[in-house]
Amino acid sequence: MNTEKVISGFFFILAMTINFGFFYGDPSNIEYHSAYELFAAIIINLIATVLKLGDKTQLGSVLLATSLVADIQLIASASVWAIALYIGHGLDNESTLAVVSLSGGALLANIVSVLLFIGDTLKSKR
Repeated sequence: MNTEKVISGFFFILAMTINFGFFYGDPSNIEYHSAYELFAAIIINLIATVLKLGDKTQLGSVLLATSLVADIQLIASASVWAIALYIGHGLDNESTLAVVSLSGGALLANIVSVLLFIGDTLKSKR
């Protein structure tokens, strides 16, 4: 068993599932989406990004790119939430939809990352 692959896979899948947990629910109702869960998704995605930095292969480059996309979209999602809440007029329907939509894009990037990771794992020889 490759411990590095186990740890990497754990964080890749955890990033995807936490992001899904935040994304799931009525996109127009902020009560279905926890700020703490968004914060956890950002932190776990950043950890997954750091784990992808050491891979020098072509697949490693694509995995890093998907992780960076997810990071940017989750940070943008939190930024929209903070700007709407503290600078704007509060979380209205438009800003809530933007927050959830950005996290949905990050979820898609995480799904691509996990699928590539699984494909690489299945392809590799013992």
